[in-house]
Amino acid sequence: MVKTALITGAASGLGYEFALLLAKDGYNLVLVDIDAKKLELVKKELIADYNSKIELLIEDLSKTDVAISIYNNIQNTPIDVLINNAGFGLFGSFSETNWERESTMLHLHVLTTTHLIKLFLPSMIERGEGRILNVSSLAAFQPGPLMSLYYASKAYMLSFSEAIANELKGTGVTVTALCPGPTKTEFQKVVSDSSSDNKISFNMACPKEVVQYGYNAMQKGKTVAVPGFFNKFLSRLPRILPRNTATSIVRNIQEKNREQPDLVVEKTIN
Repeated sequence: MVKTALITGAASGLGYEFALLLAKDGYNLVLVDIDAKKLELVKKELIADYNSKIELLIEDLSKTDVAISIYNNIQNTPIDVLINNAGFGLFGSFSETNWERESTMLHLHVLTTTHLIKLFLPSMIERGEGRILNVSSLAAFQPGPLMSLYYASKAYMLSFSEAIANELKGTGVTVTALCPGPTKTEFQKVVSDSSSDNKISFNMACPKEVVQYGYNAMQKGKTVAVPGFFNKFLSRLPRILPRNTATSIVRNIQEKNREQPDLVVEKTIN
């Protein structure tokens, strides 16, 4: 029987790469994004190259009860793989940043992600199989001055993923938190009002490689997946250094990168 995967933020970036991998492996796909035009282009590309059935849901994933809307649209379709990929960032001092954008980000990263899992998890447990992947970040391992809420929301995703992965042992359902470092996607366009802010070129990863690493980890049932040796090293630094020292290092990096307008940053966009 053909399995079905649901991917949020599927119109570009890591979500698009996940769609390619899953279609290649014979999954039918439910692709969710706010960008209808890009999503249609992705569908055309996938249909041309693969035999997957593609269903598109045009949704604003930051809205209240959007998870229920998604669930009600496809509740008769068993979801075997759920990939919570959609996200964006906001750069600046917390005292000066825009609350509406921050609230939107928190709703997307925390509430929508959690609610989707809440809705689709019971049927996975009932069937005795399922894969959930949450795209977190290397940012999840330490506080992040000048991107405080982004770092905190990704830390939530990591902690939540680890906790429910433990709860689900023996059920046949696994949860993976993918924690990439800087990755060349469209994320930089929404990090700040001026896309010249907070851009990183060092240690920049290829999105295809990041997604392949995360996909393999998910299929193996690994709980935390940090692609790249240097990123693994960085993820362990907060355990070695005093917490205030690690936080100061992140602050210094953010300040320096703010002054480099021609570089690029990491992650995904919804």
